[in-house]
Amino acid sequence: MIDYKKHFISPDTSVREVLKTLNTLAPHIICFVVDEHDTLLGSVTDGDIRRGLINGKELDDQIIELVQKDPYKLERNKLIPETYRDLKNKRLKLIPLVDEENRVIDILNLEDYHSFLPMDAVIMAGGKGTRLRPLTENTPKPLLKVGDKPIIEHTIDRLIKFGIQRIYISINYLGEQLVDYFGDGSQKGIEIKYIEEDEFYGTAGALKLVNDGFNHNHLLFMNSDLLTDVDFESIFNTLIEKSGNMIVSTIPYDVKVPYGVVETEGQEIKALKEKPTYTYYSNAGIYIIDQEALDHIPVNEFYNATDLIEDLIKENKKVINFPIHSYWLDIGKHHDFEKAQQDIKHLKL
Repeated sequence: MIDYKKHFISPDTSVREVLKTLNTLAPHIICFVVDEHDTLLGSVTDGDIRRGLINGKELDDQIIELVQKDPYKLERNKLIPETYRDLKNKRLKLIPLVDEENRVIDILNLEDYHSFLPMDAVIMAGGKGTRLRPLTENTPKPLLKVGDKPIIEHTIDRLIKFGIQRIYISINYLGEQLVDYFGDGSQKGIEIKYIEEDEFYGTAGALKLVNDGFNHNHLLFMNSDLLTDVDFESIFNTLIEKSGNMIVSTIPYDVKVPYGVVETEGQEIKALKEKPTYTYYSNAGIYIIDQEALDHIPVNEFYNATDLIEDLIKENKKVINFPIHSYWLDIGKHHDFEKAQQDIKHLKL
């Protein structure tokens, strides 16, 4: 995260002092002029100052006379992929994030992001992780470290790279440890909230325990024990392009038959395939749903994502398949956990 307030200057700061500040900010040599309430008034770079000095300004003049008074900015709750691509095409790097009253609440380094997806995310982290005992006897599985940080933190950091600003974590078994570790998310520049399950509600039932509602029309939810470099934007874009109510990420699984296969209809042979390969798709535990799909989930009932898939199909709603061809690992057993320790050395998450 950027220590964004080091880029703040007041409008009455002298040009000389601003130059000194800019000299300390490499490689991000830009300041944002704000008032006492952090309201954005403008931006200034060394180029703006150079042009001002050429035009007769003095080093002891106030910087407000040289600022760009309509700088590029991003509004909270209006982060969308199109805006991100537009700003990247303009070769911009640091962009102030403002609230509804134009107060700067953060400065985003666009190089740290892949996109800005308009959705919240829920990470299901309430399971007991029994297959990983004794590692999970005193530590919830999501907090087991893979490399230098917990499994779930790899997921959260990747979601942040796609511009997701609010993440919910459903907790049950040893859930207080997750709360202690992540807090409210402010240290990561996002908002983290917790869905406390007094009993287990399945992989989708916990979504209906959110009392304050979600910020967007789409919601991503996923298992907490996944290590993956999946492109969340591609999943989201596919759902939008296909006008789906739900998209299910899957892992292609090829079955190679070592014999010639006879295809029949009744007792009649219709085709012969020599040593064919059949591709099946297994559930990868990553989903995006729209509000209509969310409304199908019952309140205070055990309900899995697979139940939602089946119910939507029965009602002729559109459920989309998204095959994952990038790295994906479900850390369910000890050999998976050991594999993750080796894989993380070479992954760029």
